[in-house]
Amino acid sequence: MTKTILAVLAHPDDESFGLGGTLALYARKGYDVYYVCATRGEAGSADEEHLKGYKDTAELRTDELLRAAKILGLKDVFFLGYRDSGMPGMEANKHPDAQINHPIEEVAGRVVRYIRELKPDVVLTFDPIGGYKHPDHIHIQRATTLAFEKADDASFHPEAGSPFKPRALYYHVFPRWFLKVMTRLMPLFGKDPRKWGRNGDIDLTELAVDFPVHVSVDIRSVAEIKRRAGEQHASQGGIQMRRGLMGFIVKVFGEREDYMQAYPPVNGNFKRKSDLFDGI
Repeated sequence: MTKTILAVLAHPDDESFGLGGTLALYARKGYDVYYVCATRGEAGSADEEHLKGYKDTAELRTDELLRAAKILGLKDVFFLGYRDSGMPGMEANKHPDAQINHPIEEVAGRVVRYIRELKPDVVLTFDPIGGYKHPDHIHIQRATTLAFEKADDASFHPEAGSPFKPRALYYHVFPRWFLKVMTRLMPLFGKDPRKWGRNGDIDLTELAVDFPVHVSVDIRSVAEIKRRAGEQHASQGGIQMRRGLMGFIVKVFGEREDYMQAYPPVNGNFKRKSDLFDGI
C-alpha cells in the first residue's frame, strides 16, 4: 500500500522554501504527497513585472505554487479558501476573510476534511511559533494540530467525513544553528538580522526557540529539485534567495530539514531519526 504524506501550511511558497526537500524526497520515493494551503498569498508583495498577465497577486502566487508543486512531484494541491492575513500591523490583518479572523476550530474543520479524505500516514505543519512568527503560520499550525488530535473523533465536524487517525504529526523547525549562523553572518554582509526577509519584517534575534529535533531528513539528493521549485516563486524572491548571503548559507548548511515529533509523543531519551516513517 502506498504511503501518504500531507503538508498543511499557510501560503504559496511555504511548500518550497521550508520543507520542499522533504516533500520532493518522499514524492520521488513513490509516496503520495499532498499540500493543503490555507491562503493564496494575497498579502504578499509582488513587483509589477511579475504581475503581468495576472489579474492580481492571488492568481500570480497560485500559479507559482502549482508550477512548484509539479516540480516537487506533489500529487495534488488544495486550498482552504482563506485570505492571507499578512504580517502583524498590516491592513490585511483586518480583512474579514483573513485566516486569523476565523476560529481555530473552524479552520481545523476544513483541515480535518482533508485528513479524513486523503488518509495520510504522516501530517506535517509549522512549529508552534510558525517558523518566524507569521500570524497565518501560527494559526494554521494550531488548527492542524487540533484537526490531527480530533480526526478520529466522530463528534468533531461529523460533516467532514468518517473518523481516521494518521500515524504521526511532525512540526518543521528551524534549527538553532541556522539562526546563530544568520545573526552572526548578516552584519558581516552589511545586513541587519532584525530586518530579515523580502520586506525586512522578520527579526531573527527573536526566533531562537530551542525546539527539539527528532528527525533530520537528508535532502542532498533532491536539492536541485527544491531549488527549481523555489525559483517558481519569483515574486517572493525565489531566485534571489539562492544568491548572495542566503545562497551561501543554503549551499553550505541547507543539506537537511529538521522536524519535531509532536505525535506519537517522545518520552525521555531519544535517538535522532533520519526518516519520518521510522518507528511509527
